[in-house]
Amino acid sequence: MNPTRRQWLQAAAAVPLLSACGAVPNLSANSAARVLSAAPARLPVAGQGGLDVWAYDASVPGPVLRFKRGEWLDLELHNRLPDATTIHWHGIRLPNAMDGVPHLTQAPIEPDERFRYRFRLPDAGTFWYHPHLGTAEQVERGLAAALVVEEDRPYPVDQDIVWLLDDWRLDGQGRIAEDFYRFHDVAHAGRLGQKITVNGLEQPQQVLQAGQRIRLRLINASNARIYQLALDGLPGWLIARDGVPAESAIRWEGPMLLGPGMRADMVIDATTPGVFELKDEQSRANVVLARLEVQGRAEASPRPAPVPPPIEGLPPPVLAGAFEQTVVIGGGARSRDGWPQQTEAERAARRQRREAGSREADPVWTLNGVAHTDHHHHHAPLFSVERGRTVRLTFDNRTAWWHPMHLHGHHFQVLSRNGQPLPDKPWRDTVLAAPGDRLEVAFVADNPGRWLIHCHVLEHHAGGMGTVFEVRG
Repeated sequence: MNPTRRQWLQAAAAVPLLSACGAVPNLSANSAARVLSAAPARLPVAGQGGLDVWAYDASVPGPVLRFKRGEWLDLELHNRLPDATTIHWHGIRLPNAMDGVPHLTQAPIEPDERFRYRFRLPDAGTFWYHPHLGTAEQVERGLAAALVVEEDRPYPVDQDIVWLLDDWRLDGQGRIAEDFYRFHDVAHAGRLGQKITVNGLEQPQQVLQAGQRIRLRLINASNARIYQLALDGLPGWLIARDGVPAESAIRWEGPMLLGPGMRADMVIDATTPGVFELKDEQSRANVVLARLEVQGRAEASPRPAPVPPPIEGLPPPVLAGAFEQTVVIGGGARSRDGWPQQTEAERAARRQRREAGSREADPVWTLNGVAHTDHHHHHAPLFSVERGRTVRLTFDNRTAWWHPMHLHGHHFQVLSRNGQPLPDKPWRDTVLAAPGDRLEVAFVADNPGRWLIHCHVLEHHAGGMGTVFEVRG
């Protein structure tokens, strides 16, 4: 740790305790160029009376930004962190210069500098924002928040609730463990924490009145944890994935997988008084994440299934004559294809950067045989297409690990998994590839610029699992 960094962290420890993180404020969409601060803070997070975090506007998670579809987001980030940063607006189809990828779409925002993000919000849905520089560390320290774009007409529910899921790795003194980019995490499943929170709190409880229908927006902001979410005792339906409505409501029966970066909009009916638990069934422990407490009398008759809002503005892919590209996912522990090869010069340069205080992961993952461990701008695009052409991608996961593959600047339809067509062809911006999976997706490349494709297990991306494609015109 260099002296400047140590001084910043010591200063953060002196910041007094702020208000609890469970009540996440909303920001007005009416004021232009609202200033958002990213700074060290000391907050009651993850069951700790005070945890040294990095926070947007002294809140973990950061403030919920709420807008209507078609409105302008106009926000100036003031970087008060010890490190450079950016904001990536995850899932938004926005101009390339606003995408927040350092060196590729903008220069890093250095400490005490400011950068103005301004763009129109073309799609309604549940999105989120987070850094895209030192992402595995900066998100783990607390920099994550929801961005909600509402439909032209409010969806008919009694409450609209955002639950941002995260996990935290703490050391023996109850501090955020400083072992970022640990080789074992990078080469295996990523960084997993022992504390899981919802809106920064352990097992919060939301009170509902019997008869209410709620919209529950679930966001997985964890570095690497894949949740298997279950809610027993109340009727629920999936109405949107990654911000895009489903064709029809899907009954919530059994555990629902939610990988890092992914979102799910659920409609839940409070039919029966009692306390109902949202659980993560990814282990035998069935960890309770949060609770819904329903008060009042039971409903006499069930409501009809909800109707998802319409899909608006997304151009459907045209598969005839589509540009086709296979993305082979390789590397990692227990790899069939071996580790990425490094020249002696590359190894020496990496040693020099580390001796100078650089924090980076070892290159252990590849896409099509190449490990992108810098900021991508030195690499030629994996493919380049004219604006308006349909792209058909095949993700071929040849590793022993799960990978949520995220596409910037576009949404895609998932066509098939392991040769089996998906009848509903769901729209997503992040698709979860299991070990050995072969997934086909398609999208219209209608957003000009150079865009990322990468794994949203943040340690995997840091360890090489990312690439760039180009849309010309």
